[in-house]
Amino acid sequence: MCFDQAKPHPRARVGFHVERQDTSADGWQRLLELIDEAADDGREEFRPLVELSAEERRQVITLPPSIAKLTAVKRFVLYGSNLVRIPPEIGAMSSLEEFTPYTSYRLHWSPYEITRCSELARSTVSTRALFGNYKLRPPFPRLQPSQDSVADLDLTELDAWSWGTTAIRGCSVCDRPIEQGGLHQVWISLRVATDVLPLLGSACSAACVSALPSGAEDYAQTPHKGGRVKQPPSGWD
Repeated sequence: MCFDQAKPHPRARVGFHVERQDTSADGWQRLLELIDEAADDGREEFRPLVELSAEERRQVITLPPSIAKLTAVKRFVLYGSNLVRIPPEIGAMSSLEEFTPYTSYRLHWSPYEITRCSELARSTVSTRALFGNYKLRPPFPRLQPSQDSVADLDLTELDAWSWGTTAIRGCSVCDRPIEQGGLHQVWISLRVATDVLPLLGSACSAACVSALPSGAEDYAQTPHKGGRVKQPPSGWD
């Protein structure tokens, strides 16, 4: 559920958006085509939403894993999107320098894998929409208890309310296949390009969680499970 981005209550209960992407929708099919075209011609700027109608843009609530093919893209613009999540494959966009999902008000977090974009230097994000942001300190969704085995989980058909996403493939930290280990999800707020983003890490072990860096200044310094998290005072306190 979304929180009140004007004045969220610090004790409010928030959760992940549960929508699943309709892969038969015209907007999704067109987005797949645009990604293929961009990968084939090696373009450095990718603005897929301007190629979609208003209705088609509303149909796109995530991005396909095929964005991993966009290794030449330096500027990725998703202004005013209807996105509720970004897949970890964004970490494969090795040339990415600028990321602009500005006014994507339903996009409250990013995958930890975005930290793999080593060239990423500029971002434009609607920070008031982010979990735990410094201005308003809205709460984080509470994550599931860590599991040392995923034998009882179908990692390709997950409940987004519980796990934040509908599929988890590799460890956010070491990239090892999750099915070879466990599932230890944590939040960590880090500076990514211009902004401090709440990042969801899906690690395969407690050791990988321990390998995460300290949080950004003025944010929780250690990885956490969400809910009511003790953070420094907000920018308005």
